Amino acid sequence: MGKRTLYLILLVFSLFIYACKKETNIQETVSTFLGFQRPSNFPEPVYKLENNKLTEAGFLLGRALFYEPRLSRDNTISCGSCHIQTSGFTQHGHDVSHGIDDRLGSRNSPPIMNLTWNKTFMWDGGVFDLDLQPINPITNPVEMDEKVENVLLKLKQLPKYVTLFNRAFGTAEITNARMMKALSQFMVMCVSANSKYDQVMRKENGQTFTPDEQAGYAIFKEKCSNCHSEPLFTDGTFRNNGLVIGPNHDQGRAMATLNPKDDYKFKVPSLRNLSYTAPYMHDGRFLTLSGVLAHYAEEVQATPNLDPLLQQNGKLGISLTADDKLKLLTFLKTLDDKDFVTRKDLAEQ
Repeated sequence: MGKRTLYLILLVFSLFIYACKKETNIQETVSTFLGFQRPSNFPEPVYKLENNKLTEAGFLLGRALFYEPRLSRDNTISCGSCHIQTSGFTQHGHDVSHGIDDRLGSRNSPPIMNLTWNKTFMWDGGVFDLDLQPINPITNPVEMDEKVENVLLKLKQLPKYVTLFNRAFGTAEITNARMMKALSQFMVMCVSANSKYDQVMRKENGQTFTPDEQAGYAIFKEKCSNCHSEPLFTDGTFRNNGLVIGPNHDQGRAMATLNPKDDYKFKVPSLRNLSYTAPYMHDGRFLTLSGVLAHYAEEVQATPNLDPLLQQNGKLGISLTADDKLKLLTFLKTLDDKDFVTRKDLAEQ
C-alpha cells in the first residue's frame, strides 16, 4: 500500500470520527432541552400547557418567529425589536414603544416574562389568551402594521420555515394557529425565577438577605405587597395609582371594557428585573425607581377611580421616609435575574 493511499484512508477515517463526534455533540446539546419547568417557589401555571404541548422543535420555531422581522409590513420590525432580552424583554430607554417607520405607540413595552402565570395581557388586559396576544402587535398600525395572511404568505416562501413548521407540527402546513402556538411556546419559556430573592426563598446556594435587604423586604411586605404579591410581584389586577393624566388621556382598562369604572386603571406590573427595564409606568414617565417611589410617597393625585389603598385615613399615597425608600430600593435589587437577561437559549440565533 502506497503512502498516498494510506494517507487518504487515514484522512477519511479521521473525517468519519469527527463527523460522529460532531453528531454526538449535537445530540447532547439537544438533550439538554428540559422544556417548561415550574420553579418550586411559583404557583401552578395559568396557561393551559396541555393544549399546547411544549417541544424543543416548537420552541425553536417560536424563537425564530419572535426574532423574525417579516412579521411586519416592511420586514424591519420583529417582536424582539420592542422586547429586547438584555432589557428584560422591554424596549429599554423608550418611554413608549417605537414601531414601524419609527411610529410612536402610546404605552411602554411590557416585559415578556412569566406570562405563563398571566390571566390577561397588555396594560389594559384587552387580550385573554397568550395564543392570541401576538395578533395585536402584528396588526397594530404603530407597531408592525401587517396582516396575518401576509405574514403567512411570506413564511411559506422560505424553506427555513417550511422545515421548522414540519419539525414542530409533523407537517409543513403553515397556519395562523400554528404560528401563534409556536410563539406561545417561546414565551412560555421566558421564565424569570433565578434572582437572589428566589434563591433565598428556595434556600439555595446559602443565599441570605443582608440586613438592609431584609429591612427593605419588611417594608415591602407592609406597604407594597397588596398589589405586588409574591412570588410574581404582581397580583394581575388593574388599578388607578394616582398618576397625573397624560396628554393622550389614555383611559387604560376602560378602553378594553368600555366601563367608566375602569377609567385610568392599568395592569399592576411585576417588580422583577427593574434594573433592566427603565423607564417605568404604562407610559414610561419615570426614568428612575427613585422617581417611582417619590410618586407614591408625595405625588399621588385624587384622580377618578383612585385605588382605595392609596387613599387611607384622609391621606393620599404611601407613607415612606427617606430611609424607607433606600431600603426598598436595596430589596428591589434582589429581584434582578441576570440569568434571565443573558440566557443563550432565549437570544436571537
